[in-house]
Amino acid sequence: MIDDRVVLPHKVIREKPDRGPVGATMHACIVVRIYGRSQCRHAFEIRDFLSRSVVRFTWTPIDTDDDCTHLLGLSLADAGLPIVDLPDGTRLRAPSVAEIAARLGWVSDPKLQEYDVSIYGAGPAGLSAAVYAASEGLSVAVLEREAVGGQAGYSSLIENYLGFPGGISGGDLAERARQQAVEFGAELLLMRDGLSTRFADGRVHTTLGDGTTVVARASVCATGVEWRRLGLDREEEFIGSGLFYGAGTSEAPTCSDLEVFVVGGGNSAGQAAMNLSSFAKRVTMLVRGQTLSATLSSYLEERVARQPNVDIRTDARVVGLEGGKGLTAIHIEDSRTGEVEVVETQRLFVCIGGDPATEWAAGTPIARDDHGFVITGPDLPTSDWPLDRAPFYLETSVPGFFAAGDVRRNSVKRVASAVGDGAMAITFVHHHLASSG
Repeated sequence: MIDDRVVLPHKVIREKPDRGPVGATMHACIVVRIYGRSQCRHAFEIRDFLSRSVVRFTWTPIDTDDDCTHLLGLSLADAGLPIVDLPDGTRLRAPSVAEIAARLGWVSDPKLQEYDVSIYGAGPAGLSAAVYAASEGLSVAVLEREAVGGQAGYSSLIENYLGFPGGISGGDLAERARQQAVEFGAELLLMRDGLSTRFADGRVHTTLGDGTTVVARASVCATGVEWRRLGLDREEEFIGSGLFYGAGTSEAPTCSDLEVFVVGGGNSAGQAAMNLSSFAKRVTMLVRGQTLSATLSSYLEERVARQPNVDIRTDARVVGLEGGKGLTAIHIEDSRTGEVEVVETQRLFVCIGGDPATEWAAGTPIARDDHGFVITGPDLPTSDWPLDRAPFYLETSVPGFFAAGDVRRNSVKRVASAVGDGAMAITFVHHHLASSG
């Protein structure tokens, strides 16, 4: 099976805007080619990264020596799968996503010794902050440890975001925002995982994995959330080999003629079910609650209910996983009766919300609640705030360090709200910079 997707390339194009969205163009001849075993976590991570980065790619599964010899001229043992062929003819064997990003020219060093504002996370909140900060003349560095887009990048279609009546995928929305931020002069430092953060001299000092230090006068934390796990035995073993988190934008084409399951009852799960239904033989949503209406937007609930190859099972949860090299079956418990049914399937997609990505805050003065969300503004305990003035609305317990989007306690978990948080955070960054001199 080959998944040949035509998408926006990862570059900024200024000329001929009539060819597509502003800052975008199409390059049908540019493609990344991936070869690997069909049930391989490493290959999935590459597909997932490229899909969320809105990169055109083809995927060719290779599971036998005959196929491997025919396609690559090597046996499975000697091929070094997964193999990635880049547009310039370079062939990479078992590369990390960081290596692929570097070979595509996406990894760069900071250009400045000090920035007006550093932004952590390139999801909707972080990209919004970058656009507003850079457009208002601030020097900006955006640090992202994975793909641009955050959790929203997993969404196959966002239909209730203002200005897109036909909907837009999370990856496309993030790519347009990335292009916009770069056009205004923001620096994107991809594949940059921070090892430590230190607050000194009215500055935020972040040491990256390669030893580089990024210094800024103010910062916006927009690290978002990470997909919540099921907490089952063997879960880690099956990730990427039958078990996936999010809408499965890169995996949907591999589900042809399969019966697949989606765990969750929110909009992410609903969109995943609709996306998968275009490829799979049948999609079953497993919902812990008694109805979908309590957690799913009404327009999406109606659409899911009308889709002929989508079933909805309420009062159901996954309690076990089975398989060898890949997932082959799941155990589904009926919460009303306690009965457990074993159902054969090769694909399980989990969309059950997320936990805040704030492990970086351990050992810092940043105040968090019991769930790990960053506490900001009026919610901060008086004992955690060091200045005479009141904290700004999105300001954390460290003056000049703000939080925006899903990582913030009591935030509204919507793309539009995250974008609004990012814009608002930059307004407060200006106030902080003006007051600190």
